[in-house]
Order: sequence, then C-alpha cells, then structure tokens
Amino acid sequence: MFEICPETAADEPEVEALYDLCFAPGRTALSSYRLREGVPRVADLCLVLRDPSDILLAAIRFWPVRVARRPVLLLGPIAVHPTAQGEGLGGLLMRDSLARARRLGWGRVLLVGDAPYYGRFGFSRLDHVVMPPPTNPDRVLGLELRPGAWVGVEGPVMRETSPGVLEGMAEMSRGANVLSACITVDHPREDIDGDQSAAGASTDQ
Repeated sequence: MFEICPETAADEPEVEALYDLCFAPGRTALSSYRLREGVPRVADLCLVLRDPSDILLAAIRFWPVRVARRPVLLLGPIAVHPTAQGEGLGGLLMRDSLARARRLGWGRVLLVGDAPYYGRFGFSRLDHVVMPPPTNPDRVLGLELRPGAWVGVEGPVMRETSPGVLEGMAEMSRGANVLSACITVDHPREDIDGDQSAAGASTDQ
C-alpha cells in the first residue's frame, strides 16, 4: 500500500532532494523553469507518494501557464526514486493528479516529455504550441481534460502573470476540499509502466 497526499511545506525539502537526485545538475536552468519562477504552484495538484514506512518515493507538481491567454496546467516535474522506478508509481501519480485536475475544473494540460510514454495517459503532440527554446517541438504534448479544450489554443507558452491567479485557483478549489485528502492505493502490480521515463528526461525540460 502507498499513500498519496498533497505536498506540504514540510515535504518540500524531501521533494527538492528527490528532484535533484533524479534530474541532471542545473535542472532549474531548463526552459520550463522560466515559466515557473516566481509563480505559485497549483497546490491541490502537487502530490507526494510515500510507502508504509513514510519514505518519499515519488512526487509530481503542476504550475499555471497561459497559451493564447487561456489557462493551462504545466505538468512537471514528476520523479520516482531510482530504487522504485519501473514499479508503476509514476503512473499512479499521473492518473490521480489528472483526475483531481479534471474535478477541479481545469480543461487542458501541457508537458514536455516522451510521446511513447505519455501517450498511454492520453497525451499527444501539440503542433501549434511553442515552449521556450531550446525545447524539441516533438516533445511538446497536451491532454484535454474536457472535449475540445485545446481546439484553437495555439501560440507560445507564456508565464502566468495575472495578479489574480491565486484567487482564481482558490475559486476553482472552493467546495472541492475532498481533493485535498490523502488516499491509499495498492501497489500497481499489473501496471508496470516504465517509470524510468517519468523520472528521467521527461517533464522537466
């Protein structure tokens, strides 16, 4: 059994250490971090996964961005501890966080990652959405949380600068406190999904 919970301030040092372990040095210089700097995370969707001994094994974060002035969720980073990669834990976090995002009212998700891996969660290439360079366009992927959410949403990905972004996220979360609860999940014994891809060169470009 594992427990998935929203990330708290107490979790942050462990989460940052996990990202440092799983990604190359200098990860904060990557293009996606230009979109995150100084922008609050979407707290309800930033999750940690711990084993019965309370050891942090995986984490996922989301950030608000804009494309064509429309709100978009930027997924990443997601990481799984090297000792637990290949066990399906990244898939558990992906599915739970995306289900929470859908229930909160978000319409579209963006990430930079490997299409063969993320295609299993419904992501596909966004031909007309442009991440900051030097991102490979083939790795810019999107998912619709409601039908048609990406239709007509094209152009460069922009940093969220609206002064009301926190209020907007609070409005989306109102009445959905159940999403902040921790859940317990079984080990995904029949869903070995190649977490090496989720923890490596995937959503942190």
